[in-house]
Amino acid sequence: MPSTPVPAPPAEAPAEAVKPLMRGISVLRALSDADGRAAIGTLARTTGLARATLDRILATLARMGYVRLTGHEAVLAPRLMELGNAYLSATRLPERLGPLAERLADELDESVSLAVPDGDGIRFVHQSTRRRAMSLTFRIGDLLPAERTAPGPLFAAGWSEEEWARWRARRAGDPEDRGFPAVPPLPPEPGSRSGSGRRTGHARRFEELAARAGQDGWALDNQLIEPGLIALAVPVRALHAPADARPVCVASVVSHTSRHSAASLREALLPRLRAAVAEMAQELARPPHLPEVPLPGRADARPEGPGLASWTGASKQQLGREFIESLARGLTVPTAFGEGRDALTLSAVAEATGLARATARRALITLEHLGHVTAAPDRTFRLTSRVLSLGFPALSRTTLPQIAAPHLAELAGRVDDSASLAVLVGDDVQYTARVATRRIMNVNITTGTRFPAYATSMGRVLLAGLPADLPYDELTARLARAEPRPLTRHTVTSPAELATLVEGVRRAGYALVDEELEEGLRSIAVPVVDRTGVVVAALNVAMHTSRRDVGACLTEVLPELRATAARVEADLDVVGRFTRVPTV
Repeated sequence: MPSTPVPAPPAEAPAEAVKPLMRGISVLRALSDADGRAAIGTLARTTGLARATLDRILATLARMGYVRLTGHEAVLAPRLMELGNAYLSATRLPERLGPLAERLADELDESVSLAVPDGDGIRFVHQSTRRRAMSLTFRIGDLLPAERTAPGPLFAAGWSEEEWARWRARRAGDPEDRGFPAVPPLPPEPGSRSGSGRRTGHARRFEELAARAGQDGWALDNQLIEPGLIALAVPVRALHAPADARPVCVASVVSHTSRHSAASLREALLPRLRAAVAEMAQELARPPHLPEVPLPGRADARPEGPGLASWTGASKQQLGREFIESLARGLTVPTAFGEGRDALTLSAVAEATGLARATARRALITLEHLGHVTAAPDRTFRLTSRVLSLGFPALSRTTLPQIAAPHLAELAGRVDDSASLAVLVGDDVQYTARVATRRIMNVNITTGTRFPAYATSMGRVLLAGLPADLPYDELTARLARAEPRPLTRHTVTSPAELATLVEGVRRAGYALVDEELEEGLRSIAVPVVDRTGVVVAALNVAMHTSRRDVGACLTEVLPELRATAARVEADLDVVGRFTRVPTV
């Protein structure tokens, strides 16, 4: 789909706008600008909301799973990324073009980005970065001023006079780019002395760059963001689109002056970037995939699709005035969009969410006013890239331990024993997250601790999660290479016996290890599976043998472990839809 300019909201909200929805989005924006975490008192000052109103908004957002309340702080929760995911899925850009960007980055050994417009700024929708000491810190969804980027002139080449006027007004009101926290402030022009005359050269050059980009079909960023950073960009247009059509997105190769000059970057990489962009245009022309079918086995307290409207009503009945139903219903509207559902009529939005047409209409009017939705002459609506401003940058680099931590805390509180997350590192398990209970006699293990996988419940779960087609003999050989040794009188050390135990764990879906790592220590573990079905980690509960016998572990702890793993997996599904989730 061609990129659509994000409308600038008018000064006054329409009469039919949903005020609680506007307030709720202002809270999410404030939390996003604070990098995902803020004291509730600070939020009240930032948003100007009365504390009682803010508390009701936060209670509603917490009920939706978008915010987590911890003492006097509010923290964005992974589930909020479903709003940005709806936009990214509807555009098809990361899914369709991401693999081509990744291939180009591997070939050039440089970072490759995909960007879309947001008013007079740009937002990244995909990043294929190289691991270096000096690497990009921009996140998916970060907003950058158009005039300080390589994609910006290419988008600005098609701006109307009204769009240029808005840009000039923004430049006059924020000459240092303080409204763009993802970039360092813009320095004054060399030799400039007067405040009114500062940075006028930057603005004048951007207009020249936009005109040149429109003629050349490419643009350069020569250290406009910060010293040393350079980028080359080419627009991705729909096949057979007229020459003056707005680009679908812009692909850029990002490097450093230690590797290239701006001139050498263009000379060396422009032909290859243009070839990759041509492939991207061909890829976008292919028929869309069918809408994604949710993976089975994910436990979640909140339904999807039309059931959401009923869920908001039930939540209102349960929580009373602490739950703002109009806010919750308004925030369900973006979830109606997705792959194959990029442009929806009012009726389609109402049907997808289960909302009454009048409710859906008012929510769409509000979202359009705020720039999160745009309306077309054919009476269809589309999400805009501004939806990504609702927490996506702050959450896009969430790690698996960060996802698991609050769920581990809840699990430890329910079972009154220590809970941990671990990954497989060679022949060992490494603890990456842990919540201990307060006891005189406690299982004392710290994050980063490694134990031999063969003697631990999480290790056996992770070994059972190795490729299902791994032959028994190969598993036995792997265990033999680990050179199992007795850690207690109960430790199983025979590679063949261990392989048989691992096969049993694969069938049962859990592992229970009794005093094999340490005398008196009993633990039970289950796998954590990503959206592709791969076991990426293990969760366990560990206790002294006097706490519970084996039967109690299976009847009391195992169901809680499985429910916790399902919650972690549900968050992992959302976070991992368009971003890579580090496991450590």
